[in-house]
Amino acid sequence: MFTGLSAFPLTPMNEHGIQEREFIHLVEHLAAAGVDSIGVLGSTGNYAYLSVAERARVASLSVENAGTVPVVVGIGALRTRDVLANAERAQQAGASGLLLAPVSYQKLTDDEVYDLYATVSRSLSVPLCVYDNPGTTHFDFSDELHGRIAQLPQVRSIKIPPVVNDIEKARERVVRLRALIPSEVTIGISGDPAAATGLNAGCDAWYSVIGGLYPRTALALTRAAQAGDTQQANALSSALEPLWALYREYGGSLRVAATIAELTGKVSQPCLPQPLKALQGDDRKRVEQVVAQLDLAADFRA
Repeated sequence: MFTGLSAFPLTPMNEHGIQEREFIHLVEHLAAAGVDSIGVLGSTGNYAYLSVAERARVASLSVENAGTVPVVVGIGALRTRDVLANAERAQQAGASGLLLAPVSYQKLTDDEVYDLYATVSRSLSVPLCVYDNPGTTHFDFSDELHGRIAQLPQVRSIKIPPVVNDIEKARERVVRLRALIPSEVTIGISGDPAAATGLNAGCDAWYSVIGGLYPRTALALTRAAQAGDTQQANALSSALEPLWALYREYGGSLRVAATIAELTGKVSQPCLPQPLKALQGDDRKRVEQVVAQLDLAADFRA
């Protein structure tokens, strides 16, 4: 479950609620493509904008429509009380694993973050992935803190931020972290443009945004890296550079993925919770041109 390709779909929604049929379609497509796991209610799934009830509903819909593919559900929240409630509902829905970021408004200390994971871990019956995402949480994990948390029961993976685009430095990063964690805890790379480098450097998994829309494209890159074909993995990533350039220009992957989903009819407009918006005007046209250039829509039709 915490190896290979974990594909993270959008949670299409408007101010009236979740677009359930559209979400089910996205999940079914991922399951049919044969991804290794489906990650819902991550940053791409806009977990922070959903109520407890909405999150429970997303968890249920995911498990019900994923077939035999494991579903990993995000449970992050500001208060530990709410994290525990989200965890309980996700487990009741049948989640195979959980994903937890140290969400905060007040900046957290290392001890506070450790206590969060220790408290949650003790309450779980399924494995937990540590979500290291300083871009949204504004908390920076040290390798030493990762090492402490990885010793906790139920912790089975660490989702690290993008590595530098230098294979030797990336490999050093992975080796340094792996030396501090138990052998059964995997390391997964996030940040789609860094996926090939991360996988080639020894990461066990790719926690992927683009995989949530185009799983076969992402699977091809993942399988190449798993087979040790670093040249092919790099070539597949380089072919997607126009997409990675959009990520860099528009402040990350979310708005780009949402715009692609709207443009290609996978979701209705709007698909993001206010005040978030998909790209509009000339920016939207640029995304449309890139999708046409890369023929990414062929993946979804497959």
